[in-house]
Amino acid sequence: MSETSAPRISKLPFFFGDLVLITSAGWIALYGSSLGQWQYAAVVLAVAFGAWLVAWPFVLQFRAATKLAESSALTTVTAKIKDLDKVSANIAQAIAEWQHLQQSATQTVTAAEHIAERMTFEARNFGEMLGKMNEVERNHLRLEVDKLRRAESDWLGITVRMLDHVHALHRAGVRSGQRNVIEQLTSFQHACRDTARRIGLVPVMTEPGVPFDVKVHQLLEGATAVDGAVIGDVVAPGYTFQSQVIRLPLVTLKEVAGVIEEKPEAQLSLDQVT
Repeated sequence: MSETSAPRISKLPFFFGDLVLITSAGWIALYGSSLGQWQYAAVVLAVAFGAWLVAWPFVLQFRAATKLAESSALTTVTAKIKDLDKVSANIAQAIAEWQHLQQSATQTVTAAEHIAERMTFEARNFGEMLGKMNEVERNHLRLEVDKLRRAESDWLGITVRMLDHVHALHRAGVRSGQRNVIEQLTSFQHACRDTARRIGLVPVMTEPGVPFDVKVHQLLEGATAVDGAVIGDVVAPGYTFQSQVIRLPLVTLKEVAGVIEEKPEAQLSLDQVT
């Protein structure tokens, strides 16, 4: 804001009036024959009024400058007050916007909390549903595994039983003494055992005349072994399935040969297979 220059008062009339008064006082003092009281009073008044008349324009100018400064200061204060009003309005607007923003943030936080609770609830439900599905799947897989194990046990028992019958048939051919029959049955037994090896079923043979070992041999039901017992005959070979022993070789002993000979063709039960 540009400052207004102070008004200037013309001092020429005051100087002229002062000159007239001083001249009059000097004329009275010089040309008065005898100065009485009124002459002295006139001189003093003329000089005093002249001095006042000279000083008065400066007083007026000072008062005008003072009023101008006060007016300028008042204008500046008014402008600042207006600026303060603008600042106050801006602050009020900012406070309103902040309150609106805070309200929006509160609503957003509330919505986020609801969403988080909903997500937690959905996640819990999904976890429970997934757990139930997993439990059902595990039960289903467990049943399938049990079925497969039972099926494996069944076909393994049947296969072992068939190989035992093949072994018994081969022993009968050997006892017949017919060379051609023995050769054919031997080839048939080898073919059956090779087929069984492809699925991991391997026969375990032992030789007659070797000492009996309870860890690697098995007696038929009802037979007992004594110290120093020797294997007399192999009733049925043992078997391993995928490197696991499922049955030891079934043998008879020479010491208890009389007991075994009462039923030389004893049938093997499925309980002895596994």
